Amino acid sequence: MLVSQVTTDIVRELMNTINWEKQLVAIRGSRGVGKTTLMRQYVKQKYGTDAGEALYCVMDSMYFTNHTLIGLAEQFHMMGGKHLFLDEVHRYPTWSREIKEIIDLYPDMKITFTGSSLIQILNADADLSRRVLSYTMEGLSFREFLLFYKGIHIPVYPLDDILSRYDDICGEVNRRCHPQALFEEYLKVGYFPFYDGDEEEYYSRIENVIDFIVDQELTLFCGVDTANTRKVKALIQFIADSVPYELNVAKLSARLELNKHTVLSYINSLGRAELLHLLYSDNNTITRLQKPDKIYLHDPNMFYALGYGEKIGTIRECFFVNQLSVNHTVEYGRSQGDFVIDGKTTVEVGGPDKSFEQVADIPDSFIFADRIELPVGKKLPLWMAGLTY
Repeated sequence: MLVSQVTTDIVRELMNTINWEKQLVAIRGSRGVGKTTLMRQYVKQKYGTDAGEALYCVMDSMYFTNHTLIGLAEQFHMMGGKHLFLDEVHRYPTWSREIKEIIDLYPDMKITFTGSSLIQILNADADLSRRVLSYTMEGLSFREFLLFYKGIHIPVYPLDDILSRYDDICGEVNRRCHPQALFEEYLKVGYFPFYDGDEEEYYSRIENVIDFIVDQELTLFCGVDTANTRKVKALIQFIADSVPYELNVAKLSARLELNKHTVLSYINSLGRAELLHLLYSDNNTITRLQKPDKIYLHDPNMFYALGYGEKIGTIRECFFVNQLSVNHTVEYGRSQGDFVIDGKTTVEVGGPDKSFEQVADIPDSFIFADRIELPVGKKLPLWMAGLTY
């Protein structure tokens, strides 16, 4: 029933990236990015809606209150089942041990599962790291937003292409649509694939995602004390209200009435949970619980959902970090521009009047500017950063 109801009119490109034929596949990602839909779409396309070789299970189903996963797998295998699809596997306490036992007992059975960004496959109860092929699912890029909500197909353009062929690429996109107006819409409602035209409802759902991650997942996976979840939410609000936030641990610790170690631990957990983006000036020397140099909310829509839509400068930078971090290393530039990409390309992000003053003498440097339609030299429209995945 759950599989038959899903539509396959538009499918994320991750569908074609995943090697579904591997024995053990994990699809991790934040709540709300579309993991469940993607899995159901694949089952429907590959196996149809009739029971048989494939079985789709929601792991917080009432069924598992008095049945085990391994017992289900045994029955499924006896009936000729070949591929188990386990949705939200982290809701089932002994998932890692039982999955390991299943693939040991039935080497011809494939298992694909989805789970929170926070599940630690490498540190799970059973060592699955050598067997599992893991993928991460992100929210919609600007390019995917154009396809999902506007029916406009733009191909993926690698960053190297954007930085070397910006005139051609920008011209092609402008022939198909008016990207700047659509980009402004994307910043408000485009990241999560559940916008239905009602902004208020959309922002309410984002707040629900934040509440669920903090109240449920951080307490389950990261050891956050349930008594401190309100302080964690206050921390998120404080960062959203900063422009953008350069971390002062002592100040934040005093504000939240928590010790410095706890504050850093919570910030790192929020980064892992994909509620924050943590930036460092040198990713190669990051140590455990090191203080990040700059902190952003994870995606621009969160600013609007939390009531900080007026902070357009921070939202622009947040967008750039969010999109480029999927396939690239993004470091805090300190005095060398806003960001350094892959250790070589310096980028400044700003509005239409942003000048080259700060990066004038830096080779391989670019500006990504909001509210411009076409490139001006090496000053590129900011929305072009959203074409990379």
